Amino acid sequence: MNPAFSVIVFTTLSGAGYGLWCWLGLRLALGGVAHADAAAWLAGAALGGVLVTAGLLSSLGHLGKPGRAWRALSQWRTSWLSREGVAAVATFLPAALLLMLLGARQLDPVGLGFIHVPAALLSAAAALLVAGSLATVACTAMIYASLKPIPAWRQPLVLPGYLGFALLTGGLLDQALLAIAGRASPAAAWAMLAMAAAMAVLKLGYWHAIDTTPLAVTRGDALGLPTRQASVFERPHTEANYVTREMVYVLARKHGRALRALALAMFAALPAVCLLAGGIWPAAAPGLLALAALSALLGAAVERWLFFAQARHLVSLYY
Repeated sequence: MNPAFSVIVFTTLSGAGYGLWCWLGLRLALGGVAHADAAAWLAGAALGGVLVTAGLLSSLGHLGKPGRAWRALSQWRTSWLSREGVAAVATFLPAALLLMLLGARQLDPVGLGFIHVPAALLSAAAALLVAGSLATVACTAMIYASLKPIPAWRQPLVLPGYLGFALLTGGLLDQALLAIAGRASPAAAWAMLAMAAAMAVLKLGYWHAIDTTPLAVTRGDALGLPTRQASVFERPHTEANYVTREMVYVLARKHGRALRALALAMFAALPAVCLLAGGIWPAAAPGLLALAALSALLGAAVERWLFFAQARHLVSLYY
């Protein structure tokens, strides 16, 4: 398919933002947040909000009439796009609540007790933030995984791939912010290293699967002649239209291999090197982890472009 730039920006930035919110929520729900950590947590939550908002706004760029986008929220019973919108809006509620609660704690830095925020309320809001973030990313993945005419998107690794990239890019951003605040965690760095390796294995498996699995039907099936070896001698129409612009796109194999290698280097190899180097030279960890996060984001964008460009719609059988 012909990738739309707005969709690539949307899935990359919003995925990273929700991934960052997920890690922040997990840390808060499981371990709580001391007064000394509240500022770093608030910075991370604000960055996640900026990424999520920028991604969601960019998604309006490929809509014919963005002003009517709100109507999509009413079809949540049957549409994954609608469910994604509902989940995205709902996830802002616990995020805003946590920002207010932790902001209130910041107003009482010496613990005088003028502002009391129950720990149970923080944990409950954090758990909702984690659940909402994962649900929104899952709904985004299912928009594509539910489309039967595009076999590459029906592949079982699509959903874990979307979740994995969200957690990888968001986790690296989280670690970069912690390192800048002087609270880098060696255990978390090893976890991110393992996740980068896991995503490299997952994408290699996905690419191998779509390269070796033929389309579910043939051109003869599409024409109602399943036993015939049909060939195309003339295009179905003489001018470009929506089908040729959006559904039929051919990426040269050599370019695909080069872009896959670039994506692997950026979202897995370079972040791994930065994580290892940050453990060896702690003083350089903030800059190295920031580089790792930026590289992973760019690598995820390249991967997402390939996800769209290398997906063959069954309508391409007619061309």
